Amino acid sequence: MSEALIEAHSLFMRYPTGRLALEGASLAVRPGEFTVVLGANGSGKSTLLRIVAGIIKPTEGTARIAGQEITRLTGRALADARMAVGMVFQHANLVKRRSVLANVLCGTLGRHRNFATALGMLPRQEIPYGMHCLANVGLQEFAAQRAGTLSGGQAQRAAIARALAQRPRALLADEPVASLDPEATNQVMRLLRHVAANEGMAVLCVLHQPNLARRYADRIVGLRRGVVRFAAPPDEVTDPEIDALYEETAR
Repeated sequence: MSEALIEAHSLFMRYPTGRLALEGASLAVRPGEFTVVLGANGSGKSTLLRIVAGIIKPTEGTARIAGQEITRLTGRALADARMAVGMVFQHANLVKRRSVLANVLCGTLGRHRNFATALGMLPRQEIPYGMHCLANVGLQEFAAQRAGTLSGGQAQRAAIARALAQRPRALLADEPVASLDPEATNQVMRLLRHVAANEGMAVLCVLHQPNLARRYADRIVGLRRGVVRFAAPPDEVTDPEIDALYEETAR
């Protein structure tokens, strides 16, 4: 069995307010695997994703991307390590006045830290790869179109293309379909599953919809009050186990 590309081990996270967001949470996502994290608001889902992405540091525990521990890095070393993980958020956060292709090329900037890119110029040598990423998400014909003219589902697919342009080993998605209609939701979910299966990436996705997790995920992780309650393939997770994640979570 291949080694995990995303690893979290015994993560604890206590915020300055005293709230304990994670309590010994662990998970692993292997190449080609699409894992969905389910849990109620306040269960620690987004905190877990932000730690794995290197955005925040845990109180205790470790996270690794492609074998490199990311939780102890700072500065340039952290920036370099984060190139191995792409991020997709609830909102696409595209620069609306720029073309779709220009937005995708922004994902390549970590490989081109120079005076020109510091002035806002995009690396022209990356245009063929940017078009390849747009083709992967079915948007190549929209390359020259202003990003602000895309529908919600198209914008989210463009955001995924931007993340892929980074050439990551792993992809993290934080509620990527929360604001989409059902058709666009299924398009994005199929795309995330395709990225895992066909690109060999480890994909870790936070969702609120158990039905989508059951339909698309290879593995479901249930998080309640900062604790991983189960981690198993969808057909091994029972409805009562999922329902228990959404019971009253107040402490």
